[in-house]
Amino acid sequence: MYAIALGDDGAELRPLEPWHAEEFLAHLERGREFINRYIPFGAKATDVDSAREALQRYADMRAADTGSLHGLWLDGKLVGGVLFLNFDAANANCEVGCWLEPAGTGRGLVTRAMRVLIDFAVEQRGIHRVEWIAAAGNTPSLNVARRLGLTREGVRRESYPYRGVRHDLEVWSILAPEWREARTRAAHEDH
Repeated sequence: MYAIALGDDGAELRPLEPWHAEEFLAHLERGREFINRYIPFGAKATDVDSAREALQRYADMRAADTGSLHGLWLDGKLVGGVLFLNFDAANANCEVGCWLEPAGTGRGLVTRAMRVLIDFAVEQRGIHRVEWIAAAGNTPSLNVARRLGLTREGVRRESYPYRGVRHDLEVWSILAPEWREARTRAAHEDH
């Protein structure tokens, strides 16, 4: 399959498929508490079979063109990923998300991978609106949205009950023309 280099630091974006179940489970076990601070991502993956089921669900979503899962590898080790939680090509809208274990933080991996994901959505699939939703307390996730040039649209107050707390959710988005403009600006700043 594909492997997209995300720079010269050994970081790659690759498909995360059901046959990665053992590696996915080991990754979740290394970072479960960190990953699940704000969302229960992978919480039901507690053994190889349930990890395979979780990955199969996203493989089925990819086949149905309603979502997809992409892993982030650093020096050959799975440390996180990015995904389309909701992909609605007919209405040209999608929602993106991410997760990392501690070993993948502080390197810009999600920002770099998300640029690839959003470029694909906008330029190849014709997506007009890309949405990012994160718990208000999830500062690293919100910082990625800012770095990518997304606009904070508002807060859904106490809308997400998780671990006995009702969390505010921030809604961020970027429209295709804004994405193209931000990407062009970033390219000029890099030179």
